[in-house]
Amino acid sequence: MASSDFAVSSEKRYFEDYVPGLVLEYGTISISEAEIIDFATRFDPQYFHIDPEAAKGGPYGGLIASGWHTAAVMMRLVADYYMSKVASLGSPGIDEIRWTRPVRPGDSLSIRISILEGKRSTSKPDRGVVHALVEVLNQKQEVVMTLKAMNIFRLRPHGNR
Repeated sequence: MASSDFAVSSEKRYFEDYVPGLVLEYGTISISEAEIIDFATRFDPQYFHIDPEAAKGGPYGGLIASGWHTAAVMMRLVADYYMSKVASLGSPGIDEIRWTRPVRPGDSLSIRISILEGKRSTSKPDRGVVHALVEVLNQKQEVVMTLKAMNIFRLRPHGNR
């Protein structure tokens, strides 16, 4: 479902393939009420995440997923579709994470990634940092979460296409 896609598969993808201006769309993962409650019971036990009855009278008018659950779903989609299988060296962090709309039981989430910038490292010439805007969308194409990601990727070895 990519609006544009990488020129090479994740098994051959290096820093040079993360071209600024590229916009990619991938997904979906559906989230059930049981998954929302299970995740929140373990990691974010606020009543509007774990108690459907109490959540009805809460600020969201019903049960919603923890933002961290939404982030975990986003990370799964990023790992499955966006990350290189041969050149990923991790991430120094993310900026500006925002939860813009509640995620509810039965929602199906996808991601849209806009590559903003790629900079080769001056101190480590075998790699570069890619900056991207990641948007998580529900089945209505409404943005439910955004963040700015930084990922470190190896440069393509000479002679390796």
